[in-house]
Amino acid sequence: MNKDKYLTVGALTRYIKYKIDSDEHLKTVFLKGEISNFKMHSTGHMYFSIKDETSKINAIMFARDAKKVTFTPQEGTKVLVMGRISVYESTGNYQIYVQEMLEDGVGNLYVAFEKLKQQLSKEGLFDDKYKKKIPKIPKKIGIITAPTGAAIKDILSTIKRRFPICETILFPSLVQGEFAKEDIVKKLKIANTYDLDVIILGRGGGSIEDLWPFNEEIVAREIFASRIPIISAVGHEVDFTIADFVADLRAPTPTGAAEMAVPNMVDIKNHIKQLSIRLNENISKKINIHKLLLEKYSNSFVIKNPMIIYENKKLKIEEIKENANRILKQLLENNKLLLDKIKTNYILNNPSTLYKESLIKLNNLIEKLELVNPLGVLKRGYSLTKQENKVITSIKNIDKTKTLVIKLQDGIVETEIKKIKEDLNG
Repeated sequence: MNKDKYLTVGALTRYIKYKIDSDEHLKTVFLKGEISNFKMHSTGHMYFSIKDETSKINAIMFARDAKKVTFTPQEGTKVLVMGRISVYESTGNYQIYVQEMLEDGVGNLYVAFEKLKQQLSKEGLFDDKYKKKIPKIPKKIGIITAPTGAAIKDILSTIKRRFPICETILFPSLVQGEFAKEDIVKKLKIANTYDLDVIILGRGGGSIEDLWPFNEEIVAREIFASRIPIISAVGHEVDFTIADFVADLRAPTPTGAAEMAVPNMVDIKNHIKQLSIRLNENISKKINIHKLLLEKYSNSFVIKNPMIIYENKKLKIEEIKENANRILKQLLENNKLLLDKIKTNYILNNPSTLYKESLIKLNNLIEKLELVNPLGVLKRGYSLTKQENKVITSIKNIDKTKTLVIKLQDGIVETEIKKIKEDLNG
């Protein structure tokens, strides 16, 4: 009996836990159901079960996450939870580790909000590297909001008060209701065909249901795709929507958006006034500096005595001329001495002597070459024996089956080998 194939319970449980923990679909799970067997531990952890008509799953919510719960959980409470599925090894039971818990009802919108928020965040739609800069002094601003209501009035009045020379274009849009998301997307596309410096997108406060069009995925993606920077101004300061995270800048209110979009004319005038003062001061300093320089140059010795410059230059030229003449004279003398030396050279005066010496050296070299010339050896009666282009120096190197080639002084002999006799006297 082979016992190696049998697993321990712990090994099996660890394997099942590993498989569940590795499943991407079980790392973030959204469940809804009814609380049962609820217990609040002294450490702040919550232990309970979530059940529906057919099934039940154990749940635990650690104290760090339980602190965020905004209601009092109890038996029978219908909830929406978000968490991860894992296995508790001691019992082998799988359970959900809850990270967020909401009461069912409006909570459905919060779950959808968090789910889309996580999705778009992973895709990078909230990253700062994609945020476009808001121009400091815009010439033309597009406004996408309802044509009536407090939001448009606050935006227009704030822009007019702060920076009245800025042109504004309203793109009236639905901002709540079933068809609002499509209308917002349509107006964003239209606004991007205009020559705008910035777009303000927003509406006044309201419930989460009222603000929901600004949490729709198609709106978020259209904001991200805009070539024109967008300031999001949805609801009140405490309200956050998906549009706020995707936009290039988030304003707490529509009024705040207008303040962020345009500078204050009073501040600009004061700034220009300060720049004017500083410019005048710098110009005055420049004039005074150049005035002092002009006085300095006017009183300089050279300006008052211009002939001095001419005389100094004339003396310099005379000095250069004298140096040049001296150098040329020295060069001529040196070359003359060299020429005289060459004229008295022994070789030039006795060229035949050089020829005779060179001829003697040449004859000596020819004699030495003749001594080592292999053809000279052949003239004395010797021969050169080869087999297959290799010089034969010993009978041991001869192949009896092949022809010998013997080179003499006046020709070549090819011969077959009949007998090889070794010279024992060496």
